[in-house]
Amino acid sequence: MTNTYELTDVQHHYGTRCVVDLPNLQVRAGEILVIVGPSGTGKSTLLRLLNFLESPTHGRVAYQGTEIGADVPLPLRREVATVFQHPILLRRSVAANVRIGQRIRGATSTNRDVEAWLDRLGLAELSHAPARTLSGGEAQRVALARALVLEPSVLLLDEPTGNLDPYNVGLIEEIIQFENTERGTTIVLVTHDIFQARRLAHRTGLMISGRIVELDKTEAFFASPQQPQTAAFLRGDLVQSGTPVNQQPKGRRRARNERRRAGRA
Repeated sequence: MTNTYELTDVQHHYGTRCVVDLPNLQVRAGEILVIVGPSGTGKSTLLRLLNFLESPTHGRVAYQGTEIGADVPLPLRREVATVFQHPILLRRSVAANVRIGQRIRGATSTNRDVEAWLDRLGLAELSHAPARTLSGGEAQRVALARALVLEPSVLLLDEPTGNLDPYNVGLIEEIIQFENTERGTTIVLVTHDIFQARRLAHRTGLMISGRIVELDKTEAFFASPQQPQTAAFLRGDLVQSGTPVNQQPKGRRRARNERRRAGRA
């Protein structure tokens, strides 16, 4: 199986803080790769590296076998679309926001393409509504329609259902599976939702403190995790800096418990 991305010895720093540290990561062509993990562990930064919005401080990012430098060719950039957790929408109508990517690219599409995606995502009645009047969940769906209407080869999703009700979660997951199965779209999705990972992913990885501590086929990842951090995360334990709280040294746990008891006194 060919790889869409290959990351080798990649580190990315914000100031003196290393937020991503990936000695070796491949994203296989045509797969759904889901990265789970606590907040603030570098998952969104990883997507920014994969979308060429940032270059790594150290190391190599290759896309389709080509090493990516500071100047990414425009046709290559256009193969990748990203939907961030908090999308930025223009002060225009919903339909205009969905259409903007096509206009920038000079694509010869019709209004039927935009209308079809709005209808599929349950937004048809909001087509002419100002984007500023949308709820968080509606804005997420508009951003997804804006990405999908471009028919990207790679789709990067940052908590794509974080603001949605159960019905729309199911709708978005169905669309993700369709795009992968029918169009062969390579999808990288980051989420806190381990149940969503289990439903969607071909492979699942756990990211803690900027590192992928375990990556495996989804069935094996959930059924027989190899790392204690993974087992703890799947149990719902708090994991800090790669160390499950329930595996911290006894002295630290005892001190923490004493502080809790003191607070209740």
